[in-house]
Amino acid sequence: MEINTLNRRDFLKAGAIISSFMIVPRHVLGKGYLAPSDKIALGFIGCGRQSGGLRNRFLDTMETQIVAASDVYAVKREAFVTNVNKWYAEKAAQSNYKSAIGIEDFRELLARKDIDAVVIAAPDHWHASMAVRAAEAGKDIYCEKPLSLTVREGRAMVDATRKHNRVFQTGSMQRSAKEFTQAVQLVQSGAIGKVKQVFVNVGGPPKAWDLKEETKPDGLNWDLWMGPNAMNRPYNNELAPVMTATFWPKWRDYIEFGGGGMTDWGAHMFDIAQWGLGMDDSGPVELVYSEPTKGLIYKYANGAEVIHRPMEGKQHCHFVGTDGEVFVARGELRTTPETLKEKTFTSENSKVYVSDNHYKDFLNAIRTRKPPICDVEVGHRTASVCNIGNIAYRLQRSLTWNPKKEEFKKDKEANQLLGRDMKAEWKV
Repeated sequence: MEINTLNRRDFLKAGAIISSFMIVPRHVLGKGYLAPSDKIALGFIGCGRQSGGLRNRFLDTMETQIVAASDVYAVKREAFVTNVNKWYAEKAAQSNYKSAIGIEDFRELLARKDIDAVVIAAPDHWHASMAVRAAEAGKDIYCEKPLSLTVREGRAMVDATRKHNRVFQTGSMQRSAKEFTQAVQLVQSGAIGKVKQVFVNVGGPPKAWDLKEETKPDGLNWDLWMGPNAMNRPYNNELAPVMTATFWPKWRDYIEFGGGGMTDWGAHMFDIAQWGLGMDDSGPVELVYSEPTKGLIYKYANGAEVIHRPMEGKQHCHFVGTDGEVFVARGELRTTPETLKEKTFTSENSKVYVSDNHYKDFLNAIRTRKPPICDVEVGHRTASVCNIGNIAYRLQRSLTWNPKKEEFKKDKEANQLLGRDMKAEWKV
């Protein structure tokens, strides 16, 4: 599949929009550093802890110019912009070099014509509303995992991406890590025979609201943080921590904003299971529920089973086949027999799309207009596996799933949970 040719904006026009932006000669910026006019102009939506890591990864590519950043929390937004401008100033050896500006409402960022692509690193309950509007605004999109809070929102993101001919990379970056690529190559090459079971070790479903109201810090637009959610919740530092906090925000734990460990780490490890099984455009047909402590079994039409079991040790994905096994976690690959790890793959004998840098892969897809390694459909299918698993846990019963229609068979109660109530302003 090829996406329509990009009408590449002349990024030099950005100088007319950002009065403080300076065009620095290529030789001043150093070897391997592209001039701003040759770069892909990025806008960041979300300036929290995760976004800081993404900012550094995209800066490290030397192929982007971050020109704007949006966040509803002023102090985080300002810190993000300061760090960006400091990085460019040091590279240019110009203390007054300015590249990025801060914006509270992401819709103002989307309205800018000089921005080629956006990086969405906001809480999960915002992903669909932001991504759909970004596609409508003609932006290519990098969106953090899990792709969506509900199955229907994920499908809306796919539809908007296709309708507006956008490039979309899901942030399940394990697909660009060597050990996971090799694991999937081994599985798809038939090295372990027919896959019978895949054990996925991640956390469980989200919990109900149990936080008390706390004093909202100055400079935080809480109404805009809540955004699409039809049911308002009071501010609590666990959800949107102050800048001095040393912990990850815990909105992921609550059903209004995230999908618990099932979607947080599931978007990584179920993603590898889907990839290994060759199910990037499909999913399971049945979910077998037992007691929560015994886990959940996803049954696939080809006979394979993906088993979510209680969290034990590090997050991982473990393929069991008729002729061997592959265990993979971050920084670790184990095989049975052990010699399987020695098997090498080339472009001629590998069935797998290989990427060694998730961020450069996205930028290359923008230039070539071809789908990246974790295209929006791929991210949607993985998020769907996580989300329907959460529905089974919530209802505490087994379910029959139709991956083509993306609905449960003759189950009104379960199908109602495929979407959620959203404020009219933010519906997708």
